[in-house]
Amino acid sequence: MAKKFYATTAIDYVNGHPHLGHAYEKVMTDVLVRSRRAEGKDTYYLTGLDEHGQKVQQAARDAGMDPQAYCDDLATAWTDFTRRLQLSNDDFIRTSEKRHKEVVQAILDKLNREGHFYTAEYKGYYSARQETFLTDRDRNESGEFDEIYGDVVELSETNYYFRLGCHQQWLIDYIEANPDFIYPDYRRNEVLGFLRNNELEDLCITRPASRLNWGIPLPFDPDYVTYVWFDALTNYISAPASHGDPLICDTLGLSREGLPGLELWPADHHVIGKDIIKFHSVYWPIMLKAMGLPLPKQIIAHGWWQKEGRKISKTTGNIVDPVAVIEEWGLDAFRFYCIRELDLGPDGNWTDSGFESRYSGELANGLGNLVNRSLSMLKRYRQSVVPPVQGDLEEEATAVIDQTRAHYENLKFQSAVQSIWSLVTRVNQYIDQTAPFKLAKDPEQSGRLGEILYNTVESVRIIAVLLQPLLPDTAGKIADQLAIGGKLPILGELRWGQLPEGHVTGSPSPLFPRRDLMN
Repeated sequence: MAKKFYATTAIDYVNGHPHLGHAYEKVMTDVLVRSRRAEGKDTYYLTGLDEHGQKVQQAARDAGMDPQAYCDDLATAWTDFTRRLQLSNDDFIRTSEKRHKEVVQAILDKLNREGHFYTAEYKGYYSARQETFLTDRDRNESGEFDEIYGDVVELSETNYYFRLGCHQQWLIDYIEANPDFIYPDYRRNEVLGFLRNNELEDLCITRPASRLNWGIPLPFDPDYVTYVWFDALTNYISAPASHGDPLICDTLGLSREGLPGLELWPADHHVIGKDIIKFHSVYWPIMLKAMGLPLPKQIIAHGWWQKEGRKISKTTGNIVDPVAVIEEWGLDAFRFYCIRELDLGPDGNWTDSGFESRYSGELANGLGNLVNRSLSMLKRYRQSVVPPVQGDLEEEATAVIDQTRAHYENLKFQSAVQSIWSLVTRVNQYIDQTAPFKLAKDPEQSGRLGEILYNTVESVRIIAVLLQPLLPDTAGKIADQLAIGGKLPILGELRWGQLPEGHVTGSPSPLFPRRDLMN
């Protein structure tokens, strides 16, 4: 069995509500996976939930609920969210699942036997809100702990620690030798700067069960549960292990009996937010090295959104509700704005006026108008029958195919949108310049009219194929209107002239209704 292309999102903390950042990360990963599938690759897409920890335990207690039942209720909203986004994910992992716990405990047992853990007493400060220990280095300029930490208390307790420091130089050497390991390059430079200028402290990996019992128990010491990073990060391999991934199962001593044996590891891409890059590019590689597993091929750190130039905040009401946007404008309009407005890497700024402008200008008046006028003219002048193949726009369309494929491959999804829309704009201009509606009045121009009609409708077909990773629903609607649903080629086989003479297309219908008609 050949290895599948494997991509993941970060797993979201269950004790919260889906927001724009969650939607953006999932949509961008979906575009990534669909773009590889459109090239004919066998893909696997994982997303899921992080369910353990102090905050969940306390929230469940406040609600008078068992933590598992509490998580089960919340998980419904998150799985509904993935369906609302129409993600093409193959799996949804929850860290409270039995399959995940078994893998985490197998890792802990293996690393403990091999001497990677030790116990030590900690005395200092603790933030329950962030579930993390703090030092004086975490104080702000006024000597206080930032309000993001909530109530900070002094604490003294014994925990298990994972030896990180001894791997520091190895990790620096690895990142330097593999410049594509962290994307974009300025995030890679941030990680290298951190590693070169700070002594890597060992990682506390437990909490006493007397203080936190909503977690995965240590297999070698039931008085402790596993702390967040050895729990959460392991999801990337616990899901493949549950499907019998040979590399993971054999390395960790897990049984593959009765499992399909999907070959997924190493992951091709971990897509995460920039705020958790240290955990994924420092802790996770060292954990994998200690386990004896290869590292993921690439960690992609995306930026954050602002709203109207200000920080997105539920407290101030400055938010973007992705579900509300989708309900009002449609899923593909939401996907389009996310991809068109924010390249993969930097921060972005959501504006309502910008969204409306792109909807009107690029979706409704650009793409929607092109599809409608092309099919309407073919229906009016040729009874929807495709004329003989002709190539006025062949060279330009072929160039756009090549450019778009390259942009998908290089994670330049915003550039892919711009490339496709250059063809949308060009074909609309072609119609305006050749004026087929005038030629239709002259019987002697019938041949030329047919040539123009072929160029427009074939360009529409090519645009539909190129759009599949970005706007899958819209691509499907165009294919249906062309009466070629289910027959769109993979990108590597896309060529000019594949819409055959004599093919009968369907009737056009609006893809992106004008706002004045929707209200």
